[in-house]
Amino acid sequence: MFTALMIGDGIFWTIAYLLIIRRGFLDHTYGMPLVAACANISWEFIFSFIYPPFTVQHVINLIWFAIDAIIVIQVLRNGPREFADLAKWVFYVAFSLALVTSFCAVLLVTLELNNLGTYAGTYAAFAQNLVMSVLFIAMLYRRRSLRGQSISIAICKLLGTLLAALAFYLYIPVFHRSVLLPFLYIAILVYDIIYVGMVLWSMRYGRITTEKTNEITMVAN
Repeated sequence: MFTALMIGDGIFWTIAYLLIIRRGFLDHTYGMPLVAACANISWEFIFSFIYPPFTVQHVINLIWFAIDAIIVIQVLRNGPREFADLAKWVFYVAFSLALVTSFCAVLLVTLELNNLGTYAGTYAAFAQNLVMSVLFIAMLYRRRSLRGQSISIAICKLLGTLLAALAFYLYIPVFHRSVLLPFLYIAILVYDIIYVGMVLWSMRYGRITTEKTNEITMVAN
């Protein structure tokens, strides 16, 4: 059952990534917050090539890394437009710092926890997932629109993380003593539900949405 839940986690997150890429191309932007994209690809590189797990998760990590590379390209290509008040070189310097910081943070946390004999990848994954959940909310609030985002992305993100949380909570006894992981499971779920609610509210009541923007553009043309 653990493997089935983790495969489900991989499927939903893969769908979320593909939908983010699709939405990014359609809206000429990027659909994953900048810092989250840096942390994601750092984790996937580390746990695909430096500390690969000897489970089906390794295959999933490799797939995620390849897909996330496209998301990072979208960030680099469209990011300067999202931060029009910054010079391009400032944006790229900020991105580089975020990427180096994310990679070092994940790697050093992994080394530290490995020395303590625990499963570093799990803690790092859920910790950065919580940060990502908060950043998605911040991105939606800052953009004041659904550019690069959709309800399908929000739901797939929620379900993917929920399945992973259930897998580790129910079937990995070594984590039953953890007081941190249950907090991360619940906090991520709460923020993901908030994000889904905000997306639904924006679809129904927001003055600017992806769909409305496209309709206006079609009429103008």
